[in-house]
Amino acid sequence: MSYEFLEDIAIADIAFQAWGKDLEEVFLAAGDAVTNTMIDNLEAIAPQETRTFTLDNDELDLLLFNFLQEFVYYKDSEQLLLRPQQVQIEQKDTLYYLTAMAKGEELDPERHQQRVDVKAVTLHRFKLEQTADGWTALVILDI
Repeated sequence: MSYEFLEDIAIADIAFQAWGKDLEEVFLAAGDAVTNTMIDNLEAIAPQETRTFTLDNDELDLLLFNFLQEFVYYKDSEQLLLRPQQVQIEQKDTLYYLTAMAKGEELDPERHQQRVDVKAVTLHRFKLEQTADGWTALVILDI
């Protein structure tokens, strides 16, 4: 697990820090953290359905923000719990392009131990930064 939930960052929301040796790894960890905020047992999500999506932005942090919002969108629109499987990030000129593949299944209250309902990813204290060890992200979720 390349993320941890932070207790003293947000009072009414949930905060986490994710990390990875490269951008793809931190994006994957942060995606899993968003889903893990919604349900306690990530391993119970069967990879039955696949969703691929492409995003672009001129800022890397906003690309991560948009990526994480996809997990909330699919949960809200299709009751679909997804776990990121692959992320590819490329820079062309001034834009960053992301192609992602996520797998999961429809929410089943019998098998998925629900925690909280994530309404949105917030920009409050949102941060993506390169460190000596790779990349780290700080994210606060509105619940």
